[in-house]
Amino acid sequence: MPPKTVHAVCSHDCPDSCAVLVTVDELGRATRVRGDASHPVTRGFLCGKVAKYLDRVYAPDRLLYPMRRRAGVAKGPLAQGREAEAFERISWDEALHTIAERLKTIAEKCGPESILPYSYAGTIGKLGYGSMDRRFFHRLGASQLDRTICSETGGQALVSVYGRKLGTDTEAFRHAKLILAWAANIHGNNIHLWPFVEEARRNAAKLVVIDPYPTRTARAADWYIAIRPGTDSALALGMMHILVRDRLYDGDYVERWTHGFEKLRERAAEYPPERVAALTGIAVGDVERLARDYATTQPAVIRLNYGVQRSDNGGAAVRAIAMLPALTGAWKHGGGGLQLSTSGAFRFDGEALERPDLMLASPLRRPSRVVNMILLGQALTELRDPAVKALFVYNSNPAAVAPDQAAVLRGLQREDLFTVVHEQFFTDTADYADIVLPATTFLEHKDIQGAYGHYYVQLSEQAIAPLGEARSNVWLFGQLAQRMGFEEACFRESEDDLIAQALRANAPEKQHPWMKGITAETLRAAGGAQRLQFDQEQPGAHFQPFAEGPFDTPSGKIEFYSEALAAQGIDPLPAFRPAAESRHVAASQRYPLEFLPRKADNYMNSTFANLEVHQEMEARHRDALEMNSADAASRGIADGDAIEVFNDRGRLRLKAMVVTGAASVPQGVVAARLNWNKLSVGGHNVNLLTSQRVSDLAGGPVFYSVLVEVRRVD
Repeated sequence: MPPKTVHAVCSHDCPDSCAVLVTVDELGRATRVRGDASHPVTRGFLCGKVAKYLDRVYAPDRLLYPMRRRAGVAKGPLAQGREAEAFERISWDEALHTIAERLKTIAEKCGPESILPYSYAGTIGKLGYGSMDRRFFHRLGASQLDRTICSETGGQALVSVYGRKLGTDTEAFRHAKLILAWAANIHGNNIHLWPFVEEARRNAAKLVVIDPYPTRTARAADWYIAIRPGTDSALALGMMHILVRDRLYDGDYVERWTHGFEKLRERAAEYPPERVAALTGIAVGDVERLARDYATTQPAVIRLNYGVQRSDNGGAAVRAIAMLPALTGAWKHGGGGLQLSTSGAFRFDGEALERPDLMLASPLRRPSRVVNMILLGQALTELRDPAVKALFVYNSNPAAVAPDQAAVLRGLQREDLFTVVHEQFFTDTADYADIVLPATTFLEHKDIQGAYGHYYVQLSEQAIAPLGEARSNVWLFGQLAQRMGFEEACFRESEDDLIAQALRANAPEKQHPWMKGITAETLRAAGGAQRLQFDQEQPGAHFQPFAEGPFDTPSGKIEFYSEALAAQGIDPLPAFRPAAESRHVAASQRYPLEFLPRKADNYMNSTFANLEVHQEMEARHRDALEMNSADAASRGIADGDAIEVFNDRGRLRLKAMVVTGAASVPQGVVAARLNWNKLSVGGHNVNLLTSQRVSDLAGGPVFYSVLVEVRRVD
């Protein structure tokens, strides 16, 4: 075949959803990946991870064939490169037959709810994330998974205020005069927003960063505000206090488009700057200055990220921050407002893809139980009626990323648990599998995708044939359904069929106005990407989602006070409440340091962690605990010392990285980075220390509400 260039879309869990041009030679091998210069957000470049993506696709240790655990080999961690000692190659026919027969037997003996799927956003393509897989498990009657591990708390918080997950147009950030990056490491994990930030700064905009960790973005900011972990709601309410006290809010906007202002005024009165300073560790003068700068600079925009919601009080924190642009009327100004997620703009037909109605055709004849993915350790070790007897993992690496790792690994080690893992590499989770199946990368299958950081629908074409015997999620679950004897025609549909259903292309009269006329054909004709069609948008203008109402909330207005939350027994107004593990709780003195189990800058959660080029970029921080010099000195710890960081859930052996100056973590805070267990000293990563507690809204995780102590060891 002649050489060609194919339009694909990076499907890794990132707001940028980059348009990728893949050069394929005459032998069908991908020889280059680059950003599409014609895409208004990708703008011709890729992040450091995906720019090296062919290292991942063609990695020598890529999983390319179905594998089965050898008889007599116990489940447990395997050294990298030693997997063949525990697994043997089998055919796809044998793998599918074995899985289908085991699932049938388990469903008959223990009930179908004893089967638990576990997946998340290893791919955010609509087909790979949730289509044929959901159909399969719905028809089977398996337990449903509540996918809360990343964004559910923050997403539901945003919806409770505005009714939908929409935000400031990425391309409009260039017009802002004040950009407030709140727990948002734009330069590290939202890199395609950065050129718009820099364009705004060249036009005299100021970048302010609020974060408990001095990220890349914080080090590049005009003003970095170090906040104590989990106190973001207090700061936002303190800003509201000043806005109301000094009449710096937009009275007309508040009167016309918000609900519950008087109640919010009363709540904000409880957070004077002095109290906020004591809670957050931010000086009183800085709280005052931040509020005034934010209120008096227009356009002002907040880039809020999901780290804020990963605490006990995370839902309230996101709600409080999200209310700030409604108080100041920032939504009226092009380039103003807030961006957490834009995903609510993409009106794909999720019901057509996932077919929840198939649960009524399952042996249960009803919707099956729901298991929160945060509670995986509990589900595998304690859940009964029925107990989990089979686990099917895809698009995720729970042995590394799920909280309370010791409980998770105890569950995965069960010899009576039948575990299937669909993966690209032998991850920590694959080490515990009975059957391992090879998965495709985004270069090797077709998909359709929106974004949570811009407003472009994109078609990702298949660039190369799957390596070895790797297969996509769509193929795998369609084949398994047929092996199980499911006769519904939907299990034989192709990727093209699913894409048409996602877009409602077969029923254009049902398309949402924003997606009107978008089909696979129009996407191809447009070079792979089309912008959503917003009613009020004029040519050359930017989408301003909340400039005026009505809004998709019960009141039709932006809700400062939520009757819907009150009906659920949740505080209808945002408030600061200390985490169960925080410096604000007297019992915490046993473990006085607040621990930030950070994602590595050069990995994507646990993805890319096994590749040497990315490991080299993370070398300085691998197996290291960042400490403030004062905290280290009080414990007799010097830079480079061997240390133990511990709490009641476990103990990690790391090396001390004692930091001073602007790059230092705040006193009382320590930080370490996520890695694979098998690549970490002692065989455990930071999630050995995290808990299965859930946040105040939507059952999300509390990864950043963790207390530890540190001691020097020989």
